[in-house]
Amino acid sequence: MTRRELDAAGIGDPSLRAAYTHCRNLNARHGRTYFLATRLLPVERRSAVHALYGFARWADDIVDDSDRRLTPSERDRLLERLEDDLAHGLRTGGGDVAVVRAVADTAARYAIDHTLFADFLASMRSDLTVTDYPSYADLRAYMHGSAAVIGLQMLPVLGTTGPREEAAPHAEALGVAFQLTNFLRDVGEDLDRGRVYLPADLLAAHGVDRTLLEWSRRTGRNDPRVRAALVAAEALTRDVYKDAEPGIAMLDPRVRPCIRTAFTLYGGILDAIADQDYTVLHRRAVVSRRRRAATAARGALRIVAARCRARLADARPAIAPGGGPCQRHGTSVEGQSSD
Repeated sequence: MTRRELDAAGIGDPSLRAAYTHCRNLNARHGRTYFLATRLLPVERRSAVHALYGFARWADDIVDDSDRRLTPSERDRLLERLEDDLAHGLRTGGGDVAVVRAVADTAARYAIDHTLFADFLASMRSDLTVTDYPSYADLRAYMHGSAAVIGLQMLPVLGTTGPREEAAPHAEALGVAFQLTNFLRDVGEDLDRGRVYLPADLLAAHGVDRTLLEWSRRTGRNDPRVRAALVAAEALTRDVYKDAEPGIAMLDPRVRPCIRTAFTLYGGILDAIADQDYTVLHRRAVVSRRRRAATAARGALRIVAARCRARLADARPAIAPGGGPCQRHGTSVEGQSSD
């Protein structure tokens, strides 16, 4: 599958193919939900998405240092080195790090605005010193670089049916919705790293502060105030999903099944959090394999339907009654959602 993706994207240079393959492996290993949705993209666009994910993952791993072997100053130097390598790669198409070579090539192929990468790295750098956010407005300022720009980077790769600037606010909202979902799912793990991404004003409205969160995490005991705050965070996140959803219909019809699948799978994480009664401080909420597979299967059927519509529009007289691929899948072109 990797070779097919690279061939379809027109990536022939052996070292560049290796760099893209490295990014794909990062996506497959760390971004299960994201990787599953990416497999529904047109094959020629998948490598670019892997590159964008791989670079983001690489920077995030430097900041988080899950093994806790590096001091903040050492992580800062690594991040600065990555920033310099990226600046060089965006200018020349090279780079010392595989993820940089791949993402620089993707940025050139799709004319992605370089400032989006600078904004992303600025937010990553803030994670080295900032451990909480007084208000949702403060958190949104951070998420512009850490999440909204990811949606904007993706837009040129995905393609739109109309002016890109009309779809841009929805793409930003989708990136933010996904990250808010991660913040809610990972609140316990983030607390172990000394960070609280849930806004302090939202927590305080329900009588919660960092001390109470740490007590709940440490003792494994629940508190109704914490639960109420997490319910409020979930409601806030679902409102952002509502802002994002209209943008799906603005995308190239061939990529809509992928984004719809990601939208549904990430929303499913919120469902899983609610199903386990918001005990995210004590265990990680996950979408079951069965549910992920069923959602991906629906996305695949949407792809079949979209291809049928395109073929019927281009060559309707050439298709014999009952002979189209939609009939083989037991679906009708007209009955399928376009996204």
